[in-house]
Amino acid sequence: MESNPVLLESKSSPINLLNEMQQLRLLGHLCDVTVSVEYQGVRAEFPAHKAVLAATSKFFKEVFLNEKPVDGPRSNVFLNEVQVADFASFLEFVYTARVEVEEDRVQRMLEIAEKLKCLDLSETCFQLKKQMLESVLLELQNFSESQNSEEESAAQPSVAPAAEAERDPLASPASRPGRGASPEGPAAKSKEK
Repeated sequence: MESNPVLLESKSSPINLLNEMQQLRLLGHLCDVTVSVEYQGVRAEFPAHKAVLAATSKFFKEVFLNEKPVDGPRSNVFLNEVQVADFASFLEFVYTARVEVEEDRVQRMLEIAEKLKCLDLSETCFQLKKQMLESVLLELQNFSESQNSEEESAAQPSVAPAAEAERDPLASPASRPGRGASPEGPAAKSKEK
């Protein structure tokens, strides 16, 4: 008697794996690469795991697959013109699938994602920029609509002058002398006939 195959799938395993890799990185355990970044004289070194970097960045994958074996257990990668804070955020993202940055750094994170060929971070930044733009456009639209409604209400004549004109026919502009009507008004025309 044959048994039907069943699927054993963990929803928490990917998150647990990332969390454990992040802890190993933060403690410096099993790290086999050091990434040195430098920008305008500010330099920092970041221990990391080749497998994680290669799996998340085509740039690092190309570097590691093309490197020649070295004598030591750890290799080094040098990145110029990458800000320390941006690379630290990049590492946090690739090890945790999330990172918190200031709004004004989103563009820089998109640029580092493109430089390091990290599709997940690039898509995440692009989506966030799109949401931010839509939010600004919605605010502008709401502001424009409120301005238009204020202008329309200011442009509409008030009810009081129109009511006065109905009560006093001589106060209406058409019945005043010099406005195209005779001084005698409508009664004078009927006498002419």
